[in-house]
Amino acid sequence: MVKDKVSAYVIIAGFLIFWQIMSSVGIIPKFMLPSPVEVLKAFADDFPLLLSNTQFTLVEAFLGLSLGIAIGFAMAIIMERYEFAYKSIYPVLVITQTVPTVAIAPLLVLWFGYGMLPKIVLIVLYSFFPITIGLLDGFKSVDKDTLNLMRTMGATPFQNFIHVKLPSSIGYFFAGLRISVSYSIIGAVVAEWLGGFKGLGVYMTRVRKSFSYDKMFAVIFLVSFISLVLMYLVKKLQEKMMPWDNKNKI
Repeated sequence: MVKDKVSAYVIIAGFLIFWQIMSSVGIIPKFMLPSPVEVLKAFADDFPLLLSNTQFTLVEAFLGLSLGIAIGFAMAIIMERYEFAYKSIYPVLVITQTVPTVAIAPLLVLWFGYGMLPKIVLIVLYSFFPITIGLLDGFKSVDKDTLNLMRTMGATPFQNFIHVKLPSSIGYFFAGLRISVSYSIIGAVVAEWLGGFKGLGVYMTRVRKSFSYDKMFAVIFLVSFISLVLMYLVKKLQEKMMPWDNKNKI
């Protein structure tokens, strides 16, 4: 495992060095692709502004993700409990994921204005689906013999859910959450592209119009870094909540 991580870091470092060399010798025009050093300098120069916009984007992402988790939980529970609800709702959920978010985002801005609300709605659309599908898979993976044993002991459906189905689905939930937490950041930035007053997406739009591509890449790297950190935090939270799962300790 350690060797795999070292190999990944070596590949990333090699790529950055190659990129820097190509830019320094002029093979890659700087107006098309700024060098890593220029991107790092742009990040340092605009750090206070980036930090301010990052805080705004994170608030949007957190609110949208929280609602997405709540909606995902509710839908998964309803669809698992009632077969007709599963057959009715599941196709609709799939259809919602086939609609390009870039296409629906302008409509959300038109309906809800340029404030935070349309961004949160888009983030919810991004994030609830992995949670719902993960929990459904977890509920369906429950050992049937365990459920039969609970029934013979007189357990109610609620007790079956609390003591058997929910614990069995925690791993599936966190698998979906790792996807949703990265989608929430991406969704916030995409929504901010189409209108807003603050945020990393708004910052990207402004620097793009001024052809400051070094600052554009600084934001791209920042968004990737934030997504990786959030996914790492979710993994650590999973390890705390599932200490019995040896796979998380590798």
